[in-house]
Amino acid sequence: MASAGDADAGPHGEEDVAVKEPLDLVKLSLDEVVHVKMKGDREIKGRIHAYDQHLNMILGDAEETHTYCEVDEETYQETVKTAKRSVPFLFVRGDVVILIAPSLRQ
Repeated sequence: MASAGDADAGPHGEEDVAVKEPLDLVKLSLDEVVHVKMKGDREIKGRIHAYDQHLNMILGDAEETHTYCEVDEETYQETVKTAKRSVPFLFVRGDVVILIAPSLRQ
């Protein structure tokens, strides 16, 4: 597992936070809140605790949002709905991950 303290020290003692490969960006987001977009119109916002090279992740304080479409059987009108749920800890399988984005910092 990766940890945030693995960065190299620069010539003046500061840490080099350059992103050299894609997983380095995820490493910089450890213990930070991230937004994860997944297959099946699902999105999760949570604090990333751990990940591996397959992007399997453990998220804490996660809020999952599922967007789906319902069709009225009489009028055939489509209605887009969302369902939300909160989970204290969640395992996300990496092969369903489409995008990982850090949340906006305030």
